[in-house]
Amino acid sequence: MAQNNRPGAVRKKKKGPVVGSGGQRRKGLEGRGPTPKAEDRVYHKAYKAKQAAARKQQNQPRRSQRPAGSGPIKEDLVTGRNSVLEALRAGVPAKTLFVATKIEVDDRVKDILQLCAEGQVPTLEASRGELDRLSSDAIHQGVVLQVPPYDYPDADELAASLMRDRDATRPPLLVAADGITDPRNLGAIIRSVSAFAGDGVILPERRSAGVTATAWKTSSGAAARVPVAKATNLTRTLQNCKKQGYFVVGLDGGGDMSLPQLELATEPLVVVVGSEGKGLSRLVTEHCDAIVSIPIESAMESLNASMAVGITLYEIARRRAGA
Repeated sequence: MAQNNRPGAVRKKKKGPVVGSGGQRRKGLEGRGPTPKAEDRVYHKAYKAKQAAARKQQNQPRRSQRPAGSGPIKEDLVTGRNSVLEALRAGVPAKTLFVATKIEVDDRVKDILQLCAEGQVPTLEASRGELDRLSSDAIHQGVVLQVPPYDYPDADELAASLMRDRDATRPPLLVAADGITDPRNLGAIIRSVSAFAGDGVILPERRSAGVTATAWKTSSGAAARVPVAKATNLTRTLQNCKKQGYFVVGLDGGGDMSLPQLELATEPLVVVVGSEGKGLSRLVTEHCDAIVSIPIESAMESLNASMAVGITLYEIARRRAGA
């Protein structure tokens, strides 16, 4: 067989690939990385939806989504459009307003949002399911108001400071609630204390209503002006008050003294009111300097705790004004 001896001819000893690219296009594929997400591709409809959502969020700068999976709120909650609106109008110190996404806005919702804007209360959007969970399935109508816990001063310290800094023309006046478990009753008591120049309210640590959103609402904002203190042991606190110069007066329908006969009205006083059902507890009664009853027309009738406090404080204020 004749050999090819053409000048310039180069004989290859290895034959190149016949099937496939043989890696010839590999370099062209290097460095491009993974395929971008649909929302990051400018030509994709998901990108346009993302941009529209961002523009909507910019138009509502005060609202943001509550993170999914957040733990339950431990603080007091006001639910329902009427209740939330009344609480804001009463000056309840709101912490956060939760509004349902795509809520149907009426005049109440407009007023709620306006009051929150004026009071700089943060407003967050949440789904209906999230609001159901936060409010323990209460009827919220798309609005839930979060109220921070009340900061209670110490009862002994409050009583001591009032006696130490007292005005000679106006002796200190405190009201102690013994077993008041209805927050509406407590709110009404706080309101009466504010109306008749009282200096504070004392609550026992246990078995007592606290300054919740309901109490705030019933007090019509008076809880912002009247300190509500807590006593670890109410009996011991009454003993300490007596050592500091207070007289302790208990209210009871079967008292040994009628309210118009209360000569101690012009002295430093702690007025103690019990629950409607049980009245004053035995230990508290033993530490009272006087047990006072309010004369009423019929022996079959009775006054609730907040009404009894209001009448008593009025009589004390009247006697002090004429002293």
